[in-house]
Amino acid sequence: QVQLVESGGGLVQAGGSLRLSCTASGTIFRINTMGWYRQAQGNQRESVAIVTHSGSNYADSVMGRFTISRDNAKNTVYLQMNSLKPEDTAVYYCNAVLEVDNGSPSTNHWGQGTQVTVSS
Repeated sequence: QVQLVESGGGLVQAGGSLRLSCTASGTIFRINTMGWYRQAQGNQRESVAIVTHSGSNYADSVMGRFTISRDNAKNTVYLQMNSLKPEDTAVYYCNAVLEVDNGSPSTNHWGQGTQVTVSS
């Protein structure tokens, strides 16, 4: 069984910064991608940033403000969020696409979500 545990959400004023962390644990052979998604109230879940073994991708709305990084030894992904705006307010979810065993198909896993609220 695989678990993703997030931390680092909270309340911050516009222009401030937060750092989210997510650690994957359990039966893991290889993690292919890790990323962050968010869902604002009344909206669909959207991709924020994804990191693979070859690079990272960002949503246009966070480019230049957010930075995703990954510590493979710790199965952990981080999201440094700077210059936060009220429109960044959402529940942020960690995602991992991984293999639980050598040769097994990749499976998709989600964290429980962490609230980020940016006040104006």
